[in-house]
Amino acid sequence: MKTYALFAILAAAASVQAQENTLTLGGGLAAAPRYAGSKEMQAAPIIAIDYQMANGFYASTMRGLGFGTALGPVSLDAALGVRGERKEKNESGFAGNRGSTELRGMGDIKASATANLRAGYSITPGLVLGASLSLPLSQRQNGKNAGLVVTGILHQDDSDKIAISLGASFADRKYMQTYHGVTALQAQRAKRKQFTPQAGLYEAVLNIAWEHRVDERWSVTGMLGSSTLVRDAARSPLTLRSTSPTAALYASYRY
Repeated sequence: MKTYALFAILAAAASVQAQENTLTLGGGLAAAPRYAGSKEMQAAPIIAIDYQMANGFYASTMRGLGFGTALGPVSLDAALGVRGERKEKNESGFAGNRGSTELRGMGDIKASATANLRAGYSITPGLVLGASLSLPLSQRQNGKNAGLVVTGILHQDDSDKIAISLGASFADRKYMQTYHGVTALQAQRAKRKQFTPQAGLYEAVLNIAWEHRVDERWSVTGMLGSSTLVRDAARSPLTLRSTSPTAALYASYRY
């Protein structure tokens, strides 16, 4: 299940500029395609455990294990994380199904440990330009991907914050071949046309998130969005639907 975009939005919406160590616990439900290009949707639980230290270090089920800091209008973040696996069959796990029978014959893609680098620049108050890079530390044949995103605050007061983001994702040839390509062997086994995608832009993402603070500790966040595969990712034989909706509802408590 491809949920990295909505998890990132929820983590950003719930983030705290900590002056002391804080622990945030939360949970909810997310809906997204089974894999990038799938015509099938699925629901999966969101389990959030986020420990943010005042010195910038953090450990989080949504952000990974890392460090973040701000230098004036610039924010920098580096973390270790995991890019999930993809199965060629419907296989249920704690975080939802990890594959689809639409991929029968394609083989499994193993999960990989990743180094995730992020930077942001506050153009004006409430408008941030961000960039990210995901580098595989294991299963390096899975490839690298990167993203650009613009996030704007539409409304903010003491109890509510509404944000909208527009992003674009890019990848190298290894990533494109792993997630959107079809090798000669896979074409024979899966009865699909062989396909060798090129590196470059492969996805556009639009999200809107609303965070409501119930009190100083409780908050509820909802998100609606869509992801659209473009260029070679949209032309892939694995892509049965190029534009898919995403949604999530998430409640958290901050200690």
